[in-house]
Amino acid sequence: MTTRLSLAKTLLGGLAVSLLSACDEAPPLTSAAADLRIDGSSTVFPLTREAARRFERTAGGSRIAVDFSGTAAGFRRFCAGETDISNASREINAEELAQCQANGIDFRVVPLAMDAIAVVVNPANTWVDAISVEELKKLWSPAAEKKLNSWRDLRPDWPDEPIVLFGRGQDSGTYDVFTQAIVGTTHSSRQDYQASEDEEFLAKSIAAEPNALGFFGIGAYHRHWDELKLVAVDAGNGAVFPTLETVAQNRYQPLTRPLFLYVSQRSLADKPLLDSFLRHYLDGLPGWIHFTGYMPLARDSYRSSLEALSKAP
Repeated sequence: MTTRLSLAKTLLGGLAVSLLSACDEAPPLTSAAADLRIDGSSTVFPLTREAARRFERTAGGSRIAVDFSGTAAGFRRFCAGETDISNASREINAEELAQCQANGIDFRVVPLAMDAIAVVVNPANTWVDAISVEELKKLWSPAAEKKLNSWRDLRPDWPDEPIVLFGRGQDSGTYDVFTQAIVGTTHSSRQDYQASEDEEFLAKSIAAEPNALGFFGIGAYHRHWDELKLVAVDAGNGAVFPTLETVAQNRYQPLTRPLFLYVSQRSLADKPLLDSFLRHYLDGLPGWIHFTGYMPLARDSYRSSLEALSKAP
């Protein structure tokens, strides 16, 4: 426990971890009753939900519904005009952009933070401390389905025990980034794994399965660091853990990625509350983001986003 506690402190630069968990939330506000509606990435969800809670405390009576359905599902709602903000763990793709354009949905893109996709195993796993990108590709490629089933299949000196795989669902931007970075093709992987858009479900499932290996945003690991074991990833220059330092230095490759807010231009024009919320979010984020395990952008980036909000589209 002492070693794992030291690692957790190192990962956060010695800062305390804030448990910004969906499990600790009050019953969610329904979209129909909300003044602002936000959906999308479950990776970005803890950040935006925390920002909404902080804003609601200062703007009495404001009601902000923050949900998560995955980046792709969030974009479907956003491009249909159903939400004001879409949390995203990847950039909008051509098909989604065409849907927005067809529905007359113009938007602004707000860079929010840097994130890392974490690879984790159960703490009972004593043999996996690091894994190479090539091994991850071998494990997650479509050709591995129903064929590569044991740890020994992946590395000869690992035990002949089944690998039980967990990961983000196919509506997830994390899934898209992971498959592109590891398999080499977006939205392509073996399908015989437990998929979910709910990081809390994945974390608890991996914590309950001794032979588990899974992936999700680093924030989910930090919320459950005492129940999971983080695995270093070797892209060819030595094994690297995802930490604030390695993400900032772009050394945790290829699983470092930016996070975004997509903001409806129509909502900005029609709902003054949205502008107030975004300003409160971006002004305050650098002061509390470090408690989440995500990496802040340079302050100039937030300043530029705030200045852009003041300008006509």
